[in-house]
Amino acid sequence: MTDTLKREPPRSAKAASAASASVENKEGGPPEDEAKLRKDLLKSMLLQRRFEERCAEAYALGKIGGFCHLYIGQEAISAGTMSLLRPDDYVVTSYRDHGQALARGVSPRAVMAELFGRQDGCSGGKGGSMHIFEKSVNFLGGHGIVGGQIPLAAGVGWAIKYRGGDQVCVCFFGEAAVNIAAFHEALNMASLWKLPVVFVIENNRYGMGTAISRATANEDVVARAAAYRMPGESIDAQDVFAVREVMGRAIQLARTEKLPTLVEMRTYRFMGHSMSDAASGTYRTREELDENMKRDPILLLRERMHAEGELPDGELAKIDEEAKAVAQDAWDFADKSPEPLLSKLYEDVVVNTTS
Repeated sequence: MTDTLKREPPRSAKAASAASASVENKEGGPPEDEAKLRKDLLKSMLLQRRFEERCAEAYALGKIGGFCHLYIGQEAISAGTMSLLRPDDYVVTSYRDHGQALARGVSPRAVMAELFGRQDGCSGGKGGSMHIFEKSVNFLGGHGIVGGQIPLAAGVGWAIKYRGGDQVCVCFFGEAAVNIAAFHEALNMASLWKLPVVFVIENNRYGMGTAISRATANEDVVARAAAYRMPGESIDAQDVFAVREVMGRAIQLARTEKLPTLVEMRTYRFMGHSMSDAASGTYRTREELDENMKRDPILLLRERMHAEGELPDGELAKIDEEAKAVAQDAWDFADKSPEPLLSKLYEDVVVNTTS
C-alpha cells in the first residue's frame, strides 16, 4: 500500500464538483471550508491506513491474537460519515471496526492497546479486535456476530425517540448481513416505528471468501429498502464526497423526521477477509485486486486536492509522516501497557443501568 500512495496523480485529472464538498456542516450552519475539509478527511484516511498497516505487522509478530479484520481500502466510508456526525450521535458497527473507531475519535493508543489485549485498551483488553467500544464518543462496538448489531442499532434508535432526543444512530454492516433474519426484522421495525437510524451496507463484494453473486439472489442489495418503505441509495464509496453527500441526506432525514434510510456503500477491501486470509490467489485474482486498487480512496482524494492546488510540495509527505508517528506511538503505548489482572475476567459481565 505504501508504494501506491507515493504514485504521482495525473496532472490532467479534473476536480469533482465542488457542490458535494459544500455540504452543510454538522450543526446545520453555512458550508464548511472546502480546503480544510478535504485536508481533515485526508488526515483521517491516512491515519486509518497507517494504523491498519501497523496492525498487520503486529499480528504477524504475535502481538495481536485472535481474529483481526483490516479496513484498508474502505477508509472513505468512515472518514466521510464521521465528519457529519455530532458528538452525541451513536455508531454501531461490525468486527471490521478499527478504522471507524479512529475516525469517530477513539484514541489510537486505546485501540492499539485493546488489540494487544492490554489493560489500557478501550475495553480493558478483554474485547480485542472485533469489540472496540468507547462510551465517551458513543462508539457502541464492534460486534463479532454477522448482523448481530443491526437490531441493537434499532434499539438505540428507539431509545433516542423514547427520550425525545434528536440524535442519530449509524449502523455499519457488510453485504452478507442483508440475507439474515435480524436485518429484515430490524429494518421492518425501524420503518414501522420511524426510528432515526441510518443503516449502511459496506458492500466490499465478498462475505469472507464467498462472492456476493454466489450468496445473494438479488445483488441489488439496496432494493431491500423498498420492502420496508424507506429511502434507499447506492453510491461509489471510494469517493469520500459521494459518501458525505448521501450520508448528509440520510442523517438529516433521521435527525429532523425520525426516518431511517438504507445506504449501500460500494467499496472494496484491499486485504483478505481477516489476517488469516490471503489478499489474492484463492477466491479472487491478483488482477482483480490490482484493478480495484487503482481506485484507492486516498489516491482519489489526493488527486482531487492536487487539481485544486491544495497539496503543495511536501504537504502529503508531512501528513503521512504524522499519521505514521501516531501509529507508532500507539504501538509503543500498547507494548508498555500491562496485561489485565486475572480477577478482571469476572468484571463487566453484568451491568446495572438507570436508563
